[in-house]
Amino acid sequence: MFLYVKAFHIVFVVTWFAALFYMPRLFIYTTEAQDQIDSEKRKLLTDHFKVMQRRLWKGIAWPSCIITIILGGTLYLMYPVVPLWLNVKLGMVVLLLFYHLANDRIFKQQAKDQFLYSSKKLRIWNEMAAILLIAIVLLAVVKDLINYTYYFSGLAIFFILLIVLIIRLNSTKNQ
Repeated sequence: MFLYVKAFHIVFVVTWFAALFYMPRLFIYTTEAQDQIDSEKRKLLTDHFKVMQRRLWKGIAWPSCIITIILGGTLYLMYPVVPLWLNVKLGMVVLLLFYHLANDRIFKQQAKDQFLYSSKKLRIWNEMAAILLIAIVLLAVVKDLINYTYYFSGLAIFFILLIVLIIRLNSTKNQ
């Protein structure tokens, strides 16, 4: 039974992350659509991206999130003794849930035509899911062999380098 629950957990983790990778891209496209001078084109693009956002968020992201949590919780309860790596991984999943909820807030803002973040900020925001994916997969695969000092230091360095790279790419693109 454990392996079946684990297999379906992985399937829904993949679909959840797919939604978390694409949703911020839709936020960027919707935000950039506001730069259109032609009001008809701006409205057409905005409406189109909002439909895509709604379908992705309500049809894939939220259901995948909920099923992932249910199956993950079931797996957690199936462990006779919960190892340290799993508790650290759960901490990363909590961060992922905060990321999900923050995306939900942006989704609701954009649905109301409130574009509070620049596309540059949204591009940086878009990378958070990748960092969390790396953090979670490392813990799930390496498990008890992981050195937590290197793990957290490496994640911090990766995060900083990623932000610097994105800022540099965006600043050269605007020149």
